[in-house]
Amino acid sequence: MGRCLHTTVKFLRKTGTEQKWLERHLKDPFVKASKQQQYRCRSAFKLLEIDDKLCVLRPGFSVLDCGAAPGAWSQVAVERVNALGTDAALPTGFVLGVDLLRISPLEGAVFLTETDMAEPSTLRAIQSLLPLGKADVILSDMAPNATGIKELDHQKLIRLCLGLLDIAQSILKPKGTMLCKFWDGSEARLLQNRLKEQFQDVRTIKPQASRKDSAESYYLARLYRGK
Repeated sequence: MGRCLHTTVKFLRKTGTEQKWLERHLKDPFVKASKQQQYRCRSAFKLLEIDDKLCVLRPGFSVLDCGAAPGAWSQVAVERVNALGTDAALPTGFVLGVDLLRISPLEGAVFLTETDMAEPSTLRAIQSLLPLGKADVILSDMAPNATGIKELDHQKLIRLCLGLLDIAQSILKPKGTMLCKFWDGSEARLLQNRLKEQFQDVRTIKPQASRKDSAESYYLARLYRGK
């Protein structure tokens, strides 16, 4: 599920492929910007761009961040929903992050770490922590452990998203929003159609911070039809 460089440079084996990846990573303007602006990962800029354009996050919203490690999206959510109550003139939001990995504490967010979204007990824990047991927005930058087999990894990620869509039926508020990452492949249309059944507006987004050679895109589903 990691989205960042978790291995120090001195421990990387310098194969040709790894050397090229490392050079690209270190030159990446979003990596540099994340350090300058103290975001935990470059992925923060994907959510920032989407929110700047489409206003997914608003003060007072309750947000569930799935696949939250290392916490960059939760950082953005804390800022945008006013989870710390920084602006007293605006309503105060709530951010709950969930991941199989450990996440360092973040002021303004609550984390369920080493927690599997697929476990039934996780849904109960989420409902107990969310205000009134409901979320205005579900964010998902989840990714499965990669096998290196493109189509298999694609299918595994689609399954994660479909599972999250099932969970949304219990926790997403009417007219709520779901933003989920997917990798392009044969089953992307299946996920898109399932989203269209449950949301009035579904669009595909590829933020500038997503690398051009990546199969990664996002579905933004708005106006949840549930009750």
